[in-house]
Amino acid sequence: MAYVAVKGGEKAIDSAHRWLAEDRRGDRSVPEVETAQIREQLSLAVDRVMAEGSCYDRDLAALAVKQARGDLPEAIFLLRAYRTTLPRFGASIPVETGAMAVRRRVSAAFKDIPGGQVLGPTFDYTHRLLDFALAADGETPVESALEAEEPQAYPMATVASVFAHEDLLETDVPSQEPTEPFDLTREPMAFPAGRDQRLQALARGDEGFLLSLAYSSQRGWGGTHPLCAEIRLGETAVEFAPDELGFPVEIAEITLTECHMISTGAGGLERPPQFAAGYGLTFGHCERKAMSMAIVDRALRDAEGREANAPVQDEEFVLYHSDNVEASGFVQHLKLPHYVDFQADLQLIRRLRRDYFAREAAMKEAAE
Repeated sequence: MAYVAVKGGEKAIDSAHRWLAEDRRGDRSVPEVETAQIREQLSLAVDRVMAEGSCYDRDLAALAVKQARGDLPEAIFLLRAYRTTLPRFGASIPVETGAMAVRRRVSAAFKDIPGGQVLGPTFDYTHRLLDFALAADGETPVESALEAEEPQAYPMATVASVFAHEDLLETDVPSQEPTEPFDLTREPMAFPAGRDQRLQALARGDEGFLLSLAYSSQRGWGGTHPLCAEIRLGETAVEFAPDELGFPVEIAEITLTECHMISTGAGGLERPPQFAAGYGLTFGHCERKAMSMAIVDRALRDAEGREANAPVQDEEFVLYHSDNVEASGFVQHLKLPHYVDFQADLQLIRRLRRDYFAREAAMKEAAE
C-alpha cells in the first residue's frame, strides 16, 4: 500500500478558519459575550493571560480569551505575539511592593503579623458548592462583604520588616555597581542562570507546570516544604523617568500578587543561620501561580552550586520547559505534515520486519 500526502491547500485552510469562527460564536440565539464581560467577570482568567503573556492590558487579554474560545494557553500565545509588535520606549523604575495598596494580605507563619490579616477576595473559605443562583442570572450581594473589611493603614508592613530587628531572614543586598537586568524577551536563555533571568522565566511560566513542580518539592522530590510568610494582593504604582524630564512620573497603577515563602537552610560558616526565602510576583490576582513560583524559586536556590537531585532543582529542566507557549508549540507541531519522516520510519520498520521473518524462517529450517 502506498501512503500519499493529503492535499487541500489554501482553500482547505480558509474553510477551517471559517469553521473555527462559527464554532467560536456558537449558538447565535445566545447573545455574544462581550470583551468587557470577560474582563470583569472572568478576571482570574484575564489575569493569568496577562501574567504569562507578559503584557499588562486587561482589554487585550480579554479579547485574547474570547478569540481563543477560553483556551488560556492559546490566549497567552495571542497576547505574547501581539506584545512583540509593540515599540519599547524604555524601562520603568522598579516597583515598590512595600507601598502596595493592599486588598488582600495573609500570612500562614505569623498569626499577628503587623498590619493584620486581610482576607480580601478569596475562594479559600468557600464550600466549593455550585451556586445555582448564578445559573439563574442571580446577583451575589456585595455591600455586606465590602463593609466587613476594616480600613487598612498604608504602607502595610512587609514580612521583611517583621524579621528586620533580629536579622532572621536573608535579604538581597544591592550591588555596588548595578547592572542591566537580564531581558528574557531579547536575550537567549543562558546557564547558569542569574536570579533575574530565573524569576523572569518563572513569572512567564505555565501555572500548571509550576504548580506540579511545587507539589513535587513538597512531597520530597526536592526537599523544600516552606511556609507562606506572606501573600499580598493590591495595586502598585508604576513610574517612568523620561530622559527629557530627568525625574520619575507615575504612568500607571497595576494589580500585583506577591508571595514570600520561607524555610530553614540559609546561613553557614560565614554567616549566622537564617530563614531562606523564595519569591513570586505576578500580574493580576494569581495566588496559586505566585505561590508555586516562590516554592520553585526556593528549590532552585537550594540547589545552587550543587548537583540537582530532583526535577524541581534542575535549573535547565525547569527554565527550559516552563514556558507554555514554547511547550505548546513544540507538542502541537506534531499535528503538522511529517510525511517524509513517516516514510523514512515506514521503510525502516518494513526492512526490520523482513529481516525478522527471514531469521525466523532460517531458524525454523535449521531446527528441522
